[in-house]
Amino acid sequence: MKRFAALLAALPLAGCISLADAGALVDVSVLDRSSGQELEVYRHRGRLYVAGKPGNRYAVVLRNKSSGRVLTVLSVDGVNALNGQTAATSQSGYVLSAGQSAEIAGWRKSMDDVAAFYFTSLQDSYAGRTDRPQNVGVIGVAVYREAAPPPPQVTMQSREADAAGKAESASPNAAAKAAAPASEEARDRQSASRLGTGHGERISAPTQYTEFRRASDSPAEMLTIYYDSRARLLAQGIIPRPRPTANPLPNPFPGGFTPDPRS
Repeated sequence: MKRFAALLAALPLAGCISLADAGALVDVSVLDRSSGQELEVYRHRGRLYVAGKPGNRYAVVLRNKSSGRVLTVLSVDGVNALNGQTAATSQSGYVLSAGQSAEIAGWRKSMDDVAAFYFTSLQDSYAGRTDRPQNVGVIGVAVYREAAPPPPQVTMQSREADAAGKAESASPNAAAKAAAPASEEARDRQSASRLGTGHGERISAPTQYTEFRRASDSPAEMLTIYYDSRARLLAQGIIPRPRPTANPLPNPFPGGFTPDPRS
């Protein structure tokens, strides 16, 4: 089984519970870092949606519910949040230990920091500014179980192969390359109001490399959360509109004596 370079998830959190409750292995939720509130999840026709506020920073919160390590490949707007490539499930991601939670708050820039996620217009989004606007408005997580460790080998040949594998996994470019994005014509006017994710200021998010062997070539589960502005989700009927409060009918006998009029 081929080894893949992966990052240990940073910024562990205690007691983080997802409102989405979408996965058997991993829970996913979206935290508005500007307000400190977890975004409410709306279910519509079998899909999950959250409403983002333009300009607000946010983080994708992952919680491993399983008893073993998992690899989580995070895609934002169709772009891998770790390496900036057009996202594919075969790429590298963050490794979560059993029961671990983590905030992924931005695009990985180095082993020490990320460029903050924030809600913004399609034109200002990272995907839009790198000519990949096709999938703006969606967060995806591909989850892989870890393979059982292989039995130890004692031959010199296998030792050399193992050393070569470790050298490969130490490189950020060890993950499979994604296909080049297709060229797009100018965006239509209606898409301009869609919400996307920007490439914000640098924030500290230290991490480190680890080895992870996937138990299978296909993800054990795929989690998807769509997002847009509250106004657009209301217009599409995804967020139910509040019912107007009926005005009470006037009462002909409210009781009491005749009061003096106000001067």
